[in-house]
Amino acid sequence: MTTQHRINLEQNGSAYACAEDDTLLRAGLRAGLGLAYECNVGACGSCKFDLLDGEVRDLFPEATGLRAKERERGKRLACQCVPVTDCRIKIRSGDEYVSAIRPQRFKARFVGRTTLTRDISLFSFATDMPARFLPGQYAMLSAPQLPQARAYSMSNIPNKEGIWQFIIRHVPGGRATTFLFEHLRENDEMDIDAPFGIAYLRTEVKRPIVGIAGGSGLAPVLSVMRGAAGLAASAGPVLLYGGRTPEDIPDVPQLTRAAEIHVDYHPVISAPEAGAAQSWGGDVGFVHEFIERKLSAPLPDYEYYLAGPPPMIEASVRLLVGDHKVPQDQIHYDRFF
Repeated sequence: MTTQHRINLEQNGSAYACAEDDTLLRAGLRAGLGLAYECNVGACGSCKFDLLDGEVRDLFPEATGLRAKERERGKRLACQCVPVTDCRIKIRSGDEYVSAIRPQRFKARFVGRTTLTRDISLFSFATDMPARFLPGQYAMLSAPQLPQARAYSMSNIPNKEGIWQFIIRHVPGGRATTFLFEHLRENDEMDIDAPFGIAYLRTEVKRPIVGIAGGSGLAPVLSVMRGAAGLAASAGPVLLYGGRTPEDIPDVPQLTRAAEIHVDYHPVISAPEAGAAQSWGGDVGFVHEFIERKLSAPLPDYEYYLAGPPPMIEASVRLLVGDHKVPQDQIHYDRFF
């Protein structure tokens, strides 16, 4: 049996159990606590904490979520630390981080891969229990062949059949995606830890939905739009998708037809090859430049879900909030910076 340690929270006196093979962050979320986080992979820095008593092991000392001066002051990342002893920590928390569906760890069987673009595919896994998550959330996938778990967003919606689908881009030289694309075989098992993420569909909001995506960021945005079918107050959802060349643009209409939803789809390419712009015949530029052009109502009238490369998200947020005064709480994304 895995050893359990008691983790005490300095800020509110709460405590929870954390196994030696679990991170301080994920164990706290499993316990129903609202520990601050976003990416779960050491990049955003949202889960930084102070270790007041006890000992932890850092799984990723080089994680970019902490600056050098923060490390010198003893800051750590809860998503990258596992306990060695009982601990007392000080970490930011809030009700907005409490998981509506508490994360679980379970086995999943690989059932197939569908190619979407030259480097993006749809991966499907099956489990023996219902797939429970909120549209827009993500899972941590791991296997013995991989040094660390990787975060991938679900592209489908919750279902009783136990199907989990992920849109994943093959990163050149990336150990995780090389394994997934080149070595994973049908019926192979992987470990899934899910669900996580705070950029999930707000079903109580009646504003029309706008998705802004690039690369594999299509996955959570597509999940949100599938989950929102019939919820929007007026017109159907609008999806702006950015890729470098025409070869980087997935067949979203085919995906949405298969999901039986209608999406107002606007693909944009930013780096057309010689002569490609003419044969492309569509919009050319950066995807955020087309937000205002493609929406008929004032921009504050919409609810936004963003996923993709960090520069795309930063430019989109800057335009929405800075130029058009869209309230920050109408813009949803998980930072994987």
